[in-house]
Amino acid sequence: LPLPSHGGKINAAELKDYLETFYADDSHEHMVFPGMVYISHPTEYGTIYKKDELAAISAVCREYSIPLYADGARLGYGIVSPESDMTLAEFAELCDIFYIGGTKVGALCGEAVVFTRGDAPTYFLTQVKQRGAMLAKSRVLGVQFDALFEDGLYLEISKNAIDTAMAMKEMLRRLGFTFFIDSPTNQQFVVVENSQLEKWADRLEYSFWEKYDDSHTVIRLATSWATTHEDVEALEKVLRS
Repeated sequence: LPLPSHGGKINAAELKDYLETFYADDSHEHMVFPGMVYISHPTEYGTIYKKDELAAISAVCREYSIPLYADGARLGYGIVSPESDMTLAEFAELCDIFYIGGTKVGALCGEAVVFTRGDAPTYFLTQVKQRGAMLAKSRVLGVQFDALFEDGLYLEISKNAIDTAMAMKEMLRRLGFTFFIDSPTNQQFVVVENSQLEKWADRLEYSFWEKYDDSHTVIRLATSWATTHEDVEALEKVLRS
């Protein structure tokens, strides 16, 4: 059940309006119920929710007794973004369920699902089996998070992605590139002439995002916990060539 998107984000006023309209319809029992609010932090556009935005959405969810679920595949990058005003603990307080992305933030594999109210579904592990199979040695996944959350390592390596992304962003701006959206995280979206993309095809790996117009394309360039400033310098050489 889609809501309007603003730079990848929803807002509380439109969420409440949707819910009010849904329940005001006397025939709503015959419709698909809005059973959960699903957001991503950061969003697919690299944008982040400020604390007051998330608090307002959380309040609407609690008013209507529906859980707020947050996709945290890149959660570390959102928390340490220079525009973030929210700690991980504050984020957890406002969400009912979220997951801490491991695969994109230093782990070999796996994500950590967090039920913040201590209300994981009954027989949750059995449900996992019904959806495929339970990893036999799942402690291998858990030990990664033990390491990532020891001495602040998770946020420390997340900050590396932001530092290198901001260096890349400044370099792209210096070279005269136009940004599709102003992202404060590790994902940067650049408008590029199609002829340039053809020239870089064998030298540069990027994500196609969307067609901008007949002669331009929006691409995504992303940094990670492992990106180095030397990588940014190497990218600049390719873009200048």
